[in-house]
Amino acid sequence: MSGTLTLSSKLSPFPYGILAIATCSEAIQVVYDETITKPVLEIKGSKVENEDEIVHALATAAGVVEASPSAASFLALSKTLPTASALPDIMSALESLDDHLAWRTYLIGHEITVADWVVWGAMKSNNKLMGLLKNGRHPHVLRWSNHLESLDSTQAAFASLTAAKASKARSTKVAASFALGLEGAEMGKVVTRFPPEPSGYLHIGHAKAAMLNQYFAKMYEGKLIIRFDDTNPSKEKSEFEETILEDLELLDIRGDVVTHTSDYFDQLYDLAIKMIETGKAYADNTEREQMQHERREGIASAHRDDSVEDNLKHFAEMKSGSEEGLKWCLRAKLSVDDPNKALRDPVIYRCNVLPHHRTGDKWKIYPTYDFACPVVDSIEGVTHALRTNEYRDRNPQYWWMIDALGLRKVKIWDFSRLNFIYTLLSKRKLHQFVNNGQVRGWDDPRFPTVRGIRRRGLTVEALRQFMLLQGPSQAVVSLEWDSIWALNKKVIDPVAPRHWAIVEDKKVSVTIKGGPASPEVKTLPKHKKNPDVGEKNTVYSSNILVEQEDAQSFEDQEEITLMDWGNAFVRSKTTDSSGQITSIEMQLHLEGDFKKTKKKITWLAQPTSSHPLIPVTLLDYDYLITKKKLEEDDNVEDFITPVTEFRESTVADANVKELKKGDIIQFERKGYFIYDGEDKNEGRMEFIRIPDGKAANLASKAGAASTPANKAGAAKDDPTKIDTSSVTKMYKLEPVYGEQVKPDVDATKMYKVDNIYKV
Repeated sequence: MSGTLTLSSKLSPFPYGILAIATCSEAIQVVYDETITKPVLEIKGSKVENEDEIVHALATAAGVVEASPSAASFLALSKTLPTASALPDIMSALESLDDHLAWRTYLIGHEITVADWVVWGAMKSNNKLMGLLKNGRHPHVLRWSNHLESLDSTQAAFASLTAAKASKARSTKVAASFALGLEGAEMGKVVTRFPPEPSGYLHIGHAKAAMLNQYFAKMYEGKLIIRFDDTNPSKEKSEFEETILEDLELLDIRGDVVTHTSDYFDQLYDLAIKMIETGKAYADNTEREQMQHERREGIASAHRDDSVEDNLKHFAEMKSGSEEGLKWCLRAKLSVDDPNKALRDPVIYRCNVLPHHRTGDKWKIYPTYDFACPVVDSIEGVTHALRTNEYRDRNPQYWWMIDALGLRKVKIWDFSRLNFIYTLLSKRKLHQFVNNGQVRGWDDPRFPTVRGIRRRGLTVEALRQFMLLQGPSQAVVSLEWDSIWALNKKVIDPVAPRHWAIVEDKKVSVTIKGGPASPEVKTLPKHKKNPDVGEKNTVYSSNILVEQEDAQSFEDQEEITLMDWGNAFVRSKTTDSSGQITSIEMQLHLEGDFKKTKKKITWLAQPTSSHPLIPVTLLDYDYLITKKKLEEDDNVEDFITPVTEFRESTVADANVKELKKGDIIQFERKGYFIYDGEDKNEGRMEFIRIPDGKAANLASKAGAASTPANKAGAAKDDPTKIDTSSVTKMYKLEPVYGEQVKPDVDATKMYKVDNIYKV
């Protein structure tokens, strides 16, 4: 690091522009110290406290283009915006900027300059101005501001500020999220890798690892390797490689190269021979239970001091897959009784006679992860291996392997594993739910798989922000789901079209006196605060439908507001013998003030042949298990939630027919939903409720009443076996390799990583 920027989250106005520029550069470390009263930059042995000088120094360090002489007016504007409070002054500034940006992407030239950052930062620190900007009257300024905020560097800046505000230790310095960077990293030379085993689908825990690897690769203008750790033929399949790449695509993650550990089987074998010949590995045929006992108690194996010749002979038997060879394994000769049990002579090769999905019958022996991972990391040029801290005890083992073979060293960066309450991440246990038909597949919205959470409506943007907010924390905790869904709501709310739906068996007919003689259609915005979302057609009629719950709340002669229409008086209500309201008469009162009514009601025009309503099913889900955290000795069967799917039949406005699968909307007064496609048997559009982060909506529904149709296992098909072809395909992806042809590692380029910080 060549400099440190110290900020306080309590500074007012907060210097968003300075923070944004600093986060663009890996040369600057951002820390928070709540005791300071103004920004302080320490760079090249000097301390800078003047904000203009700080901006200049940071721009130089970050490579941000300095403002030209023509930017003087914008720089002057940035001085006045933070404290502007008079409405005419704010509106004048916004209108001037909007006119200027009408035909421009940035304030000056064709790339981001200091002028953009300082003006944006000044606006961001003025809450009144930002509130007025959201009214949609200045679309060009809003577009420009949203673009700057969408940059990964800006999101990282926001994450660091949020983490500082949330810190309990206000008097101490808090490192800014991942701004600390990687130890010894050099721009353009960093290589990270994401090494999934092709034995299943990626889940949200894998998503964190994949996103962090991509984050640092981009930060340093380096390279990301997607490497399939295919060393266990018993569990791995080619189709899982395809689905894993699809899962990564759903997260907007693409590697620079795709490789396989099996690409290096020959080299790994040669290195294992080298370890035997140098006395750093030995063959062992100790029974598994006895070996576990000896490792636990610090007892040396009877074969630990066998001769090199004997070890080579036994390893050759292993390679041939002979009956004798199958009894043996190869162990690294580290230690017998080291306090760190990971160093007690771990197994580095074992036999498996099953065909490998890429190499066929060529090999009968396969390296373990503990041996293959450090070796292949070194061979492939990985500079920083990112691993969850559950591997921390094995870090010395990782470095020992590299040292024992005289290979290039690799740095390790630990991060905490992601755990959530009421959530299973074990592949074995998830397999159980799929095989037992308790879910419909690996993309079931109740599953924590990447496909499941994306199908439930979690956006990549929210997931990325959530990962950044975790910072470099090493704490292993079970997280609540509310934070990530609350972030997701902030992402989708500004752009989700608004629609209306009414529960079918709870609809009430309403006659509107003073309404149109025949149905009329008017064009309205799909999102009142964001006209860019588009327009929809709304049908107005003298005969409408409202919800039973709303109807029950109406008082006689009460004035209510019909949303997107106007006010009306409730003149009369008709009820049946059970107390349910069957019809209502209202008197339209468009002169009424909607600000004075207590009830704002969604409604739908009663359907006609020309203006039909669309049958829609709303789906909601509960957690699959009833216990927040399962222990190792817990039997999953004892904690399965009896009812996990809830279906509600509704009718919706005809505008929903324009939606495509995966589109996210809001049914006003009901919640956010993602369109999941049409039920081919019933012809109903199906929408899955997206959690909004509110604790009440995320509480377990395990005590709710159930019906046979709602049972967790009431899937329409019986998925008694894993069939990857039946899993939802959100897009098409070419196979990893064609007719089983191994990829050319050097030539494979899925895309070229651009420097996201070179602005």
